[in-house]
Amino acid sequence: MHSLTQSSLSLLFLQLLAIIGLSRLIGRLTRWLGQPLVIAEVAAGILLGPSLLGWVAPEGMQALFPASSLPALHMLSQVGLVLFMFLVGLELDARRLKGRGHVSVVIGHTSLIVPFALGAAAALWLYPRLAEPAVPLTSFILFMGVAMSITAFPVLARILTEQRLLQSRVGAIAITCAAAGDVTVWCLLAFVVSIIRTAGIAQAAWMTLWAVLYVAVMLLAVRPFLKRLGARVANKEGLSPNAVAVTLLLLLASSWVTEFIGIHSLFGAFLLGAILPKEGGLAAALAEKIEDVALVLLLPVFFAYSGLRTQVGLLDTPGDWAMCGLILLVACVGKLGGSAVAARVMGLRWREAGAVGVLMNTRGLMVLVVLNIGLDLGLLSPTLFTMLVMVALVTTVLTSPLLRWIYPPAELAKEEVKPAPLPPGAAPFAVLMCVADARTGPGLVTVGRALTGSGQEASRLYALHLHEPSERASFHLRHAQEPASEGALAPLLWRASSLGVQVEPLSFVSAEPALDICRTAEARRADLILLGWHKPLLGQAVLGGTVHDVMHDAPTQVAVFVDRGLEKLQRVLVPFIGSQRDRGALQLAQRLVHHAGVEVTVLHVVAPERAHGGAGAQVLVEEMFRESSGRVRFKAVVHESPEDAVLEEAGAGYELIVVGVGPEWGLKERLFGLYRERLVRDAPTSLLVVRQPASLAAEAPAVPVPAGALPVDGRQLA
Repeated sequence: MHSLTQSSLSLLFLQLLAIIGLSRLIGRLTRWLGQPLVIAEVAAGILLGPSLLGWVAPEGMQALFPASSLPALHMLSQVGLVLFMFLVGLELDARRLKGRGHVSVVIGHTSLIVPFALGAAAALWLYPRLAEPAVPLTSFILFMGVAMSITAFPVLARILTEQRLLQSRVGAIAITCAAAGDVTVWCLLAFVVSIIRTAGIAQAAWMTLWAVLYVAVMLLAVRPFLKRLGARVANKEGLSPNAVAVTLLLLLASSWVTEFIGIHSLFGAFLLGAILPKEGGLAAALAEKIEDVALVLLLPVFFAYSGLRTQVGLLDTPGDWAMCGLILLVACVGKLGGSAVAARVMGLRWREAGAVGVLMNTRGLMVLVVLNIGLDLGLLSPTLFTMLVMVALVTTVLTSPLLRWIYPPAELAKEEVKPAPLPPGAAPFAVLMCVADARTGPGLVTVGRALTGSGQEASRLYALHLHEPSERASFHLRHAQEPASEGALAPLLWRASSLGVQVEPLSFVSAEPALDICRTAEARRADLILLGWHKPLLGQAVLGGTVHDVMHDAPTQVAVFVDRGLEKLQRVLVPFIGSQRDRGALQLAQRLVHHAGVEVTVLHVVAPERAHGGAGAQVLVEEMFRESSGRVRFKAVVHESPEDAVLEEAGAGYELIVVGVGPEWGLKERLFGLYRERLVRDAPTSLLVVRQPASLAAEAPAVPVPAGALPVDGRQLA
């Protein structure tokens, strides 16, 4: 190990490799378990500290994290925290309070006062048992009250986004309460820190005066300057290096001023981010520039440094763990219980109030920031610090499962995606177009318009784009301001406008895309889910992944659109063997003939051993297309390979192939596959792969197959 750490710089690089690598590795597991990335980073820090590495291999920990290297890690972690607190301030948008001021203030400050009071009461009991002898009782009580009152605003915002709650009533109240309450908590913490750092009342008064003057300058001078800077950025192409440099200079200056005053550098970073205007794109552009370095490189250093200071081995008796459990109980009763009761008093149902309480009980990173401040100031002993870190982890881990239990997706579905009103008369055919790749959007709406026509029915077209969950602050800033009609849906809506059809855009974040697609289709009373296809991952079947899950779970018809540059529809090919699975393809072909006037060729593929039977297939087609027989052509071929027969016919100038899912065509919805689905991969034209739901397939009558000669030719249906 010594040969790998010959200098301080090489040791720092080795430490960063261990910290970032382990954080990302554990992060894969925590994301799979539905937990925020902060849990993985905290766990990585604890594993690299004395709690595990120092216990299993003390020599290895001493070599990797010698005491002489800790000051450098501490400084690096503080730089990361300054950048992170600036990002937290950027996400804090005062516009969220609009229209919810009274409710937010009541619930937010009740969720502050109750845990603060319980934390202060617990501090009186903990002081003689866990506090350092030199710590003043008043300072200890104030700090414990603040530590019990904090909510992890960034973690809360990400949980709300991933659970699709941000635009719901529960999510809107929780995020505004967290914003209102946490601003107060951070101001209170700044006051507590100033008291602890001062030697007397006079010095504390001067510090308070300087702090008030600093806030006034930031609001009256710096904020208007930032507003003008944001206006310039909005009128130019992107964010210039000069604008980034000016913002970073202001960030460093603001952090230095608050550190110089005595209320900690983090408050300066947080305030600058909070006052920076959120409109115009400046906040999102700055976050995009800063977040990768701050969140991926520097912030994990803070967690590792916190982990090195967390010594789970100090809790070595049942009494210690019982005391830790008591602190956890106080934290949950104060924050969760106080928020829930306040929300119920303000008119929310108990289920909604409970969800607000669970969300407000999220602590995560913000409590770790507060706890490290307390440890640096000498207010917390290593044992109490470890207990409070455990409390922060447990309350954050419990948030997502408790939220799903108290406020399940079924409750959200009643509010977020309201059922579409049915127009008078016969219900029109509704299509939900799901766009994963923006390039498939124009083709999807071309097919959707052909299926519904250009009259009143065209208004029942819905375009859905689901965003993957992200830890990036810039994503949340942009997603909060970007209309559903922008981004990935823009090409689809542009094509819809040129076709003269109306499309309702829908867009939200989803951690379970297949489930949310099915829920949205049910809420919108969609008759068809139209999925845009893109190349699958390595080892994944053509109809695998989300496509497989939607096909398996959707209660309605599903069609997967494989785009080969479709711009117009004139000739359509429908392969047909006679199975129930082909009925769905024929039904969609019926709509294309009726609403778009296309010419349809039904290609009936017959195995050589059945070349002299199966005339019933033509009877079925004639019956289905009786009203549009002039535009439908029946063609029968004898071929050993149905796939090859379709591929040979597809080169005759068709714009679209409509085919049912089935093994006879080499198509089957499955998660993984090791063989080529040739029809999708090799067809020279666009495809529409149709899956008929089991309920509809069961209702359809079997295809009659009377005896008789089958003409192997093509003929117009008369």
